Amino acid sequence: MTKPITKQFKTQLTVATVLMAAFLSGCASKIDTRSEQNAINEFVANAAVAEQISGADETNWWLGLESKQLNQLVTDALAKNYDLKTSQLVLKSALARLGEQKAQYLPQGGIEIGAQRSGLGNINTRQSSANFALDWQLDLFGRITALVDAANASAMSQAEQVRLLQIEVVSSVVKGFVSYQGNVEKQRIISLQIEALEQSIDVLQARVDEGVASELDLNRTMAQLRQQQALIPAIEFAKYSDLSTLAVLTGHLTQNTKLTNEQSVLTNKFNVTLAKPNAAIALRPDISRALYDFSQANSLSVAASKALLPDVSLSAFAGVLSLGSNGFSDTQQQWQIAPQLQWSLLSYPALLAQRDAQQLLSEAAYNDYQNVVLKALSESELSLQGMVNQAQQKNFADERYDFANKAFLQAEAMYEEGQIPYLELLDARQDVLIAQENAVETTILSLLAKVNAYQSFNGRWSYALSNTNK
Repeated sequence: MTKPITKQFKTQLTVATVLMAAFLSGCASKIDTRSEQNAINEFVANAAVAEQISGADETNWWLGLESKQLNQLVTDALAKNYDLKTSQLVLKSALARLGEQKAQYLPQGGIEIGAQRSGLGNINTRQSSANFALDWQLDLFGRITALVDAANASAMSQAEQVRLLQIEVVSSVVKGFVSYQGNVEKQRIISLQIEALEQSIDVLQARVDEGVASELDLNRTMAQLRQQQALIPAIEFAKYSDLSTLAVLTGHLTQNTKLTNEQSVLTNKFNVTLAKPNAAIALRPDISRALYDFSQANSLSVAASKALLPDVSLSAFAGVLSLGSNGFSDTQQQWQIAPQLQWSLLSYPALLAQRDAQQLLSEAAYNDYQNVVLKALSESELSLQGMVNQAQQKNFADERYDFANKAFLQAEAMYEEGQIPYLELLDARQDVLIAQENAVETTILSLLAKVNAYQSFNGRWSYALSNTNK
């Protein structure tokens, strides 16, 4: 990062910032936002989330790893991931249903043309008609508007689900790629250790044959060799698992997913910088989606209340009727206008129960919205604390490796001078091996912790990504 990271990140997020996502994208229903502000203010004001991590814009943050392979994987995943494609199709379906619901504002009906011929005894009759009929449900009390608002909120919620999947896909691709490169580095280190142990065994075997070294030294070295060799199958499986994950994310088969070794990713100075940390939380799609779900439930509750009021509609038709002919040579005009008022008074107990049930669902959706906001704040803070923790562990692991390596070089020199037995040299080699593996592991975990931070503070970059892919 561009400045030291403290153990505690604190910023008092304003309620207006938390609700920014809903206001920017357009609230799906005419709900009273003041009630949400008052309810959320209590725990947002006391939330320890993050200090201003000012820096570069986090849009396309994975480009900071400077890997063409990774960039291509992300591009492929956003274009070919099947879960993402499915979610986008569901979104299109929700938008189509919204159009269907809006069409209820307009008169419904059509044209009917018919002809008939019938007979009774010796009497045959012919008749033809052409009519235009309509039925117009008048939205005098706002029930149709409430249903349109609910459909709109449903579509917006699905749009946020697409953005959630985009975040998951991008983050998982970066994590899978980092994990693969880390496993490659682990395999390289283990291979070097195996090679060194095999050379030591050759030397020890010769010394045992000459009676200079003991069988104990040889057997201890052989045991360490087998221990390292046993790690190779596990590393190979971990690499294949990473490739399998990346293959699914990018819509390919595992055997068609090829990666080259790129350990520079592990040593890249990859820092977490956010242009607007507060907005990065406020624009999170899980918060926006929870608000839209609440808006939908609230609109359905309004619609259920409006169902208690009368339905007013207008039916009409106009046409021509021809008697005695299947053509329209001799016709008579006909028309009818029929205003209707329908009030389901006897269904009131059922309608009241439906209204109460929907109101309870609305309250449940509001509680879920509050819970999502709380979890988002907690997750964001935890991701930063995890990043700090992993950075500290990495520093200690790097120092441990430096000291262990110095100790091994000293032990090697002392062994050559005959000052220490071979077993002590073997112990020093084992220490440096463990320290090196631990240093690589903490490097990987530190990098993944930074990815988790970007994944938690996802609002701004996912919003930009969603706009780019429209």
